[in-house]
Formats: sequence, C-alpha cells, structure tokens
Amino acid sequence: MHIYKVGGAVRDRLLGRPVSDIDWLVVGATVEDMLAEGFRPVGADFPVFLHPKTGEEYALARTERKSGRGYGGFTFHASPDVTLEQDLIRRDLTINAMAEDACGTLYDPYQGKADLDRRLLRHVSPAFAEDPLRVLRVARFAARYAPLGFKVANDTLGLMQHISASGELLALTAERTWKEIERALMEAHPQVFFEVLRACNALQVLLPELEPHPQTLASLEQAAKLQLALPIRWACLLHPLPTASIKALNQRLKTPRECQELSMLTSQCLEQANQAFELPAQALLDLLQTFDVYRRPQRFEDFLAACRAIAQGNGRTDYRQADYLQGAMAAARAVDVKPLVQDGLTGQALGEALKNERLQALDAYKGS
Repeated sequence: MHIYKVGGAVRDRLLGRPVSDIDWLVVGATVEDMLAEGFRPVGADFPVFLHPKTGEEYALARTERKSGRGYGGFTFHASPDVTLEQDLIRRDLTINAMAEDACGTLYDPYQGKADLDRRLLRHVSPAFAEDPLRVLRVARFAARYAPLGFKVANDTLGLMQHISASGELLALTAERTWKEIERALMEAHPQVFFEVLRACNALQVLLPELEPHPQTLASLEQAAKLQLALPIRWACLLHPLPTASIKALNQRLKTPRECQELSMLTSQCLEQANQAFELPAQALLDLLQTFDVYRRPQRFEDFLAACRAIAQGNGRTDYRQADYLQGAMAAARAVDVKPLVQDGLTGQALGEALKNERLQALDAYKGS
C-alpha cells in the first residue's frame, strides 16, 4: 500500500497558495485492506474512505471508461493493480495530475510542474473531451488563476470547443452547472470564466441569454473588485437582460432565492435608481416599498451596491444616487407608527396614515 497526496493540494503548495482540502490516493490496496486499517467507506460510485483519526478522504486508485452521456456517464475500475500513473491520467489538467509521497517527493508524469511554471492550463489526455463538466471546471480555474497569468492552452481550448459542439453540455444537470457558476462568480476575476466560455462556444449553449451582452462583464468585474456577495455579483451579470430572460435563466439553473430576487429587482429598478434625484416623493416611496425596506433593508442595500458596481463598470466613478437613496430609506424608516396607533388608528386607516407620514418624510428629505 502506497499513499500519495494528489490534486489541488500539490498544485497550490507549488504555487505558494494556501492549501485547504487535501485529497489522498491509495495505490496497491483493496477495500478489505482499508477496512482492516480502520478506514470507513463513504464512496457510492467508487471506493472512498474516511481516515479513522483525521476524517480526511482517501480514494483507491482507479481507472475510468466512458459509458454514457454527461459527466456521470463513466464506469470506474478500482483494484490494487491500478498504478499511480493510470490514476493521474484520468484527471482533467496536468497541474491537477501531480502527486507527493510522505517524503515530499513529487511525482509528475504529465509535466504539470512545467505547465505551472508556464502558467498554462493544459489537458492531460484526449480523454479530457469525454467529460463535459471539464469545460466549466477549466473556465473556473482560468478565473481563479488569472491574477497569476494563467491561460488555457490552445489545444485544450480546441477540445472544449469540440465538447460544446457535441451536445454533451446539455447533459449537465442544472444543479451541477450552477455549482460551477456559483464558485466561479466568487473568484477574484469571475469575468474570465464567462470569457473562456464564450471563447469555446459554451456560453451560447449553457447561457445563451448572456451572449449578446459582453459589456455586462465589466460590471461583474467591478463587483468582484468590491468583494460583493454572490447575489449582487449575479445581479450585476444579468442586469441588461429583459426580466423574462432573467426569470427563465434563474428557473433553468435553479438558482438560490436571494439570487433570483435581487437579479429580477435590479433589472426592474436600475433605471429608477439612476434617476433618483429626479424622482418625486411618491416614486421614491414606491421604490422603497418594492424592496420592502421596512422589513428587509439589507436587500435594498444590496441593490444599491449592485447599482454602484454597474455604474463603475460603465465608466462612472461617482454614483451619488446610492447615498441619496440610502438617505431616503433612512427617512422613511424613521417614521414612528406608535403615535398613529395611540390615536386609535387600525387596519387600512393605519396603513394609509403611515403611508402619508412616510410620504411627508420623503418630501421633507427631498427639500433638505
């Protein structure tokens, strides 16, 4: 039995980046050997075990063979006869196909270290084209390592274009597609993810709504520079789309509720925010009510953060409308309902009186 550290842990150590999760590979062992050592089996599709003390995952060396459509269409074979090189060759990129033993010796049969030095994302073997998920993974790696100067190798991009043309991308589940998009959105340079998808023709297959709007990536880039949250980045990306397209895209990808709500509201209300100084008090009140600022003020704050990023993406360095609208929200929220209740108002009468008080507060705010 030989145990190796593999994949991202080796890659990131060589790049001088923090190592979070460690994947372990076991060569020359059987399931029975692992059980005898106290490992606990957890793998459903192939033999994966949890270490009895650390809880880290250890996988038996395996090979794989394409047997169906999509990223799940593979048959796996794990046995003590599978070598380290055979296991590593099934991986996506050369920089992910390196291993280290307990002594720190590097095993690099596919020149991953050389590609790290050349800042190149290159596939390990032609079998790369059998897994459509790798299109999204490579695009995500391109976004993650863009600050270090990494690029997708031309021949790898060619294989990604082949996958896009094959129809295999359509076999990806909505959940798996969104998971990759979500992770890419939170990288430091998320716009690179969508640039790579466009370059390999995957954008028009998976996210055709974005194809006519390349300028939206500038807003996403600004949102990332501001380190904004996921729903805000998603809203920045989708803001120029018609609301019907945003709704359809959210439903197709099964995006989280927060992402759905903010992307729809940003598309609907961005123009009002841009014209904030010209809005009458009633329009301001309606805008605040749309976001339910009295119960969910953070959602309006997120909307204003998206508006700032979009403005900066369009070359506007100063977006004073955000501060103005924050002031309007504060004025409306400062209206106290207690005096109205003490006056005996209830139900619809209370609601109308509260609305009038808030309208007067906004009139005063506009005049200040």
